[in-house]
Amino acid sequence: MTIKRRQFITTCGLAALATQSPPLVAHGQLSPNIILKPSRLQIGDTVGLIAPAGIIDAKDIEAAKKSISQLGLKVKLGKHILDRYGYLAGKDADRAEDVNVMFSDRSVKAIIAMRGGWGCSRILPLLNYSLIRSHPKILMGYSDITSLLLAINARSRVITFHGPVATSTWNQLTVDYLKRILFNAEAVTMQNLNPREVPVEMIAPGKARGKLVGGNLSVLAAMVGSPYLPSWNKSILFIEEIGEDVYRLDRMLTQLKTAGILNQIAGFIFGQCTNCSPGDEPSFTLMQVLQDHIIPLNIPAWYGSMIGHIKDKFTLPIGVEVEIDANFGTIRMLEVAVSSE
Repeated sequence: MTIKRRQFITTCGLAALATQSPPLVAHGQLSPNIILKPSRLQIGDTVGLIAPAGIIDAKDIEAAKKSISQLGLKVKLGKHILDRYGYLAGKDADRAEDVNVMFSDRSVKAIIAMRGGWGCSRILPLLNYSLIRSHPKILMGYSDITSLLLAINARSRVITFHGPVATSTWNQLTVDYLKRILFNAEAVTMQNLNPREVPVEMIAPGKARGKLVGGNLSVLAAMVGSPYLPSWNKSILFIEEIGEDVYRLDRMLTQLKTAGILNQIAGFIFGQCTNCSPGDEPSFTLMQVLQDHIIPLNIPAWYGSMIGHIKDKFTLPIGVEVEIDANFGTIRMLEVAVSSE
């Protein structure tokens, strides 16, 4: 699964770098630069479920319905949610249609991806960014959903949310952060609750402020050279990964460096690298690679935040102003991420 995703996103990234020309966008121009916050969730609201990437089964939908209904929310399914097209959950046009329709549907308050895998980058040229900006809604997911979150934040100028997908483990910690941010409209401080179980390793000390931007490292690296990335100027970059050898992580961080991204950021957070290994000997450790890339930047940075392919995870609002403290591994929201309307 991871190997297949890695192969295709690498191909996508090389193609984007080779052309350096923006693909045609199906509808409209770039939206104004004022960023919009979607409305907060309330008990009784309807959540739209979509499958913009990998294939899902009917049993996945039933499990997702149960988890979401326990939050007091209703569920509406995308028309093509059970489609299959090779390893994708339907053809590109159909998966894009489900995204566009969910944003235009006035009965839907939020949109949650069923799962990641691979496929979201393929539909980016087919999304109606003007329509999305006209109907700002909570959009949430992680892993391959990174490309949707970043593209909509960049092109529609709407806050998006790096958080659980519908098939995630909706445990107490995950749900608590989600409720506080999306239901209660709180500006929360995120910090690992049990450092012994999920330790924080400081890369460089200090505090920094900036817009929170990031997601899955493989997906992000594959988007370099495309017109679907937000501004990195004085941003706080967070990344996470799964199933990658250290040398591959080094390669992707090098890509961000040579693309001019790393030298623009004000702070750096590496969440969890689940099932990442040194690979063939000899090798560096992951921390050695992170130190090589990040310490010369002279910015606050740490490894180990509860972000990524793990059960306990934060809900991170992309595009919101935050302050980080690398000494304690905290992410403090300086503004709410949703409106009270």
